[in-house]
Amino acid sequence: MHHDAALILAAGALLAAGVGASIVATRIRVPALVLFLGIGLSIGSDGLGWINFDDYAFARLIGSIALLLILYEGGLAVGFGQMRPVLGTAASLAIVATITTALIAGLAAAVLFDFSTKEGLLLGAILSATDGAAVFALMRGSGIPARLARILEGEAGFNDPVAVLLVLVMIKVIQHADYGVGQAIFFFTRELVVGAAVGAAMGVAAATGLRRARSAPPALSLVASLATAAIAFGAAVLLEGSGFLAVYVAGLTLGGMTLEDRPALLAFHEGLASVADIGLFLALGLLVFPSQLGDVAGKGVLLALIITLIARPIAVRVATMLHFFNVVFFAVVVSAVVQGSTVELLARRLRVFQA
Repeated sequence: MHHDAALILAAGALLAAGVGASIVATRIRVPALVLFLGIGLSIGSDGLGWINFDDYAFARLIGSIALLLILYEGGLAVGFGQMRPVLGTAASLAIVATITTALIAGLAAAVLFDFSTKEGLLLGAILSATDGAAVFALMRGSGIPARLARILEGEAGFNDPVAVLLVLVMIKVIQHADYGVGQAIFFFTRELVVGAAVGAAMGVAAATGLRRARSAPPALSLVASLATAAIAFGAAVLLEGSGFLAVYVAGLTLGGMTLEDRPALLAFHEGLASVADIGLFLALGLLVFPSQLGDVAGKGVLLALIITLIARPIAVRVATMLHFFNVVFFAVVVSAVVQGSTVELLARRLRVFQA
């Protein structure tokens, strides 16, 4: 009992520290997630030594559950109604810009750390995520224009699943010398299509169920919503799709529906996402050993600057140029069809047509 009590006390103390860090971060205008990370570093093995944590498998489970909760809340809070006008831009940034960032960052990492090209590209894929947790947290209550906020949130929501898939592809490339481009494209496409389909289906099913269960206690709708996220993730993975994309799309789909319990759902999932933010970055901080960072600190900072100042701006430019091309293509086609089919008629009506 004492052991269990100690674990529960530690968990409560860490959550309380996370709440305090959030309040402090708001006052000094820095991202709260940085302070969560700092708390983990300070109480870990290389800090005060209060918690010795090096279980990477358990950390991966914490990360997966936390990201699931964060992505679902991010989609639920926006909904497809608000996301639809910027969906093309957000998807282009999430796919094209993420791949471009991974490529540039990977080649830079290979040079800086003397990695092989494949190893460098794996690190680039890991670093290509824009961190949905940080973006969603920063967007809450921000004063930036609504359209830009939706683009950033959409890119962040779609970006994490894409980055995870890139990491998996690079692991396969390293492990299997005969893993080709065609296999990678098929894997990537299948994961995205299946994940999106499962997520949309689960979102529609959840909305239908919640509407029909109006007489049920309100608390059950919260449980049902949480179950939707879990089922979407698990079903998509079992069907060889992206679980994280399924969760985000399920949140977007359900968030776009008219629901009586919407305020309660948003408050409930925002609370869960906040707990997930705290747990995720505390665990990351606990896994880091500051004494081991000296050898890579300089090159790590340089790589971060390359990603921030070179890779991401180039990636965004490439992604938006492609988006502009698509817009221009459709505008040209429609213009040609409309003008080509009406020019003779208008000429006759205006009496400028010559037989």
